[in-house]
Amino acid sequence: MVEIREVKTKREQREFVDFPLKLYKGNPYFVPPLYGDELKLFRSDYPYYDCCEAVYFNAYENGKMVGRISGILQKTANELENAKRVRFTRFDSIDSIEVAKALFTAVEQWAKSIGMDTVCGPLGFSDLEREGLLVEGFDELSTFEEQYNFEYYGKLIEACGYEKEVDWLESKLYLPDLEDADKLIKTTDFILKRNKLHFGESKNIRDFINKYADDMFSLLDRSYQHLYGTVPLTDKTKKMLIESFMLIVDNKHVGVVLNEDNEVVCFGICFPSLAKAVQKCNGKLNPISLIRLLYAIKHPKVIDLALVGVDPAYANKGIGSAIIANVMRMLRDEGIEYAETNLNLETNYNILNQWKRFKQVQHKRRRSYVKTIE
Repeated sequence: MVEIREVKTKREQREFVDFPLKLYKGNPYFVPPLYGDELKLFRSDYPYYDCCEAVYFNAYENGKMVGRISGILQKTANELENAKRVRFTRFDSIDSIEVAKALFTAVEQWAKSIGMDTVCGPLGFSDLEREGLLVEGFDELSTFEEQYNFEYYGKLIEACGYEKEVDWLESKLYLPDLEDADKLIKTTDFILKRNKLHFGESKNIRDFINKYADDMFSLLDRSYQHLYGTVPLTDKTKKMLIESFMLIVDNKHVGVVLNEDNEVVCFGICFPSLAKAVQKCNGKLNPISLIRLLYAIKHPKVIDLALVGVDPAYANKGIGSAIIANVMRMLRDEGIEYAETNLNLETNYNILNQWKRFKQVQHKRRRSYVKTIE
């Protein structure tokens, strides 16, 4: 018989965080989140709790932990969408329908107890967290920003009554023929001049953040506001993200386009791929793992496209190609093998069409599920 416990004690918190590390031990495609970051979920001052509530459950069978799940009440999203939704996240389980049903029942009962009528996910506190269930690409290395899962997860979730709501696509982008790349770079320079735009400058990543962070976050909210699962970021969340960016982003891998008033109208942030470095330390930082991370940051062979935003007023003027051209320069000048797009909604044709300028391999698909509860 499956026993479900709401996570309350320090021991249960550690079991919650440890479970996927044990479940995926030795798996060559799984990339864990940073262990310390996951433990912060249980702190009362966690930034997202300004606009969210969350609950965490562990599943046990014969005294052994066999699964986990979390439910999130994203109040801001519900207010904006006039919805009564709870998000599920961090679902991990052995291949057992009994365990999965017990875990989802716990989240659904919690959702009903707070007056909600729908459960959806996997979705985090915001779209800047790991989201989406992998449904294609099980033999591909996960990025540091996204979650890997076994193929049987989809079967378990659907057995609990959940259906597809949206899919995201992920692609590898390789440098096109040099002639095509040079042509795009020249075209981009022309587009910028025609619209009286220019690239912003910065001495280092701290200078970049000091100059452009406020405008970038404002633009992020405007350009992402109609996309599935997105919510405006609070000041505390922005501060947390900035602290993370300072640690892992190199000034060479960011870019902003400014108008005549030096306002940000387009930006792009790329992360050096940390997947293999984090794999080796199992998400736990120590002096040796920090050295590996620093080396991965300074000498990337793969880059992850973390965030790209374009002011809606410039959406149809080709400004996004400026960031694409910058990615091409990185691939060409730094000897980077390819770029990973991370998640793009399958209906977001504007961004999907941008990648056609590269040699593109669509290699993963992720899904968000939904269920109406009674």
